[in-house]
Amino acid sequence: MKPAILENFNSLREENMVAMRSAQEKGVKVVGFYCTYCPREMIMAAGAIPVGLCGTKEAPIAAAERDLPRNLCPLIKSSYGFAITEQCPFFLISDLIIGETTCDGKKKMFELLQNKGIKPVYVMQLPQVPEQSASHRLWYEELQRLKKYLEETLSVEITDDALREAMHVINEETQALQNLFDLNKAKPALISGLDLLKVSWQIGFQADRRSGVKLINSLADEIKEKAAEGYAVGEMSTPRILLTGTPVGVGSEKVITLVEECGGLVVAMENCGGYKTVELRTDESDHTDPLHLLAEKYMKIPCSVMTPNYRRLDLLKRMIHDFQIDGVIDLTWQACHTYNIESYFVAKMVKDELGLPFLQLETDYSQSDLETLRVRIEAFLEMI
Repeated sequence: MKPAILENFNSLREENMVAMRSAQEKGVKVVGFYCTYCPREMIMAAGAIPVGLCGTKEAPIAAAERDLPRNLCPLIKSSYGFAITEQCPFFLISDLIIGETTCDGKKKMFELLQNKGIKPVYVMQLPQVPEQSASHRLWYEELQRLKKYLEETLSVEITDDALREAMHVINEETQALQNLFDLNKAKPALISGLDLLKVSWQIGFQADRRSGVKLINSLADEIKEKAAEGYAVGEMSTPRILLTGTPVGVGSEKVITLVEECGGLVVAMENCGGYKTVELRTDESDHTDPLHLLAEKYMKIPCSVMTPNYRRLDLLKRMIHDFQIDGVIDLTWQACHTYNIESYFVAKMVKDELGLPFLQLETDYSQSDLETLRVRIEAFLEMI
């Protein structure tokens, strides 16, 4: 049987909506954001609650396509659709929105949101050459600008002490998530890809980050206890798949579902909700300017918008070794050009350098291609 505590994650989103509404009634602000490049520590240090708003469901896309082109990334269309249709309760309660110039589609989508005037939208200008000192200077200045904006908009002072406390909490959260993900280094694995996704997605709505850390740690402890009694997910022979590429959430998990229906197991995910950021922590022993520490941390996120993006390849290579991976699936959402092109480098490393099976899948949030995807995934697993 699955760990009982996993059931606690099923209703986490709804419970945290109630908690955020209750906090708002006491004067606490809620700040919505769309990307891992948004410094949650800054929002927390301002006394506000950060909440992720990336759209992961197909339902609002039709409404979004009244303003946005059809051949656009479904994540962008879903996010925009949720905003303009007021179908996302977390967008509705957000007092302001923070965006960032990761890709061209999101950048222009934020312009539309600003034009609509539904919520105040603040956009951070993200440098995209991570190894250059000029990029670090620009990102540090962007953090300074964001700090000033939050202080003026929320009528607060963001102190260094508050930043350091928030950095500590986020460090604990990422460490807890890494510890949970690392359980699947065991063979057979100890948690399914669908359950990993549920945990990482639901925890993003956590109103109280400290209680979220306790919940993740309790889940990891229960899994380890059950593993000591012989519990496992799958068999020694179950194909172990690493999923990389674009972000996945509850509602856009069809590839993970198909892999596990077809007899494989997604034991690790490198994407935004997975391992991509859990190794990145601020150095709490460094007592220099906390904004410099945050700028250094966030510029290390190995997103495909960065050029060149060596860190992603290095991370994938380590994950393939550490999680004993049998094959890699690279998921690209329709019209996500940076991930689609970068798949060339990932395929070259996986196939030519490491000699492992590799499959790139380009799709959207619809269910119309399920059987086509199933055939391709079944063939891929048979290769393994």
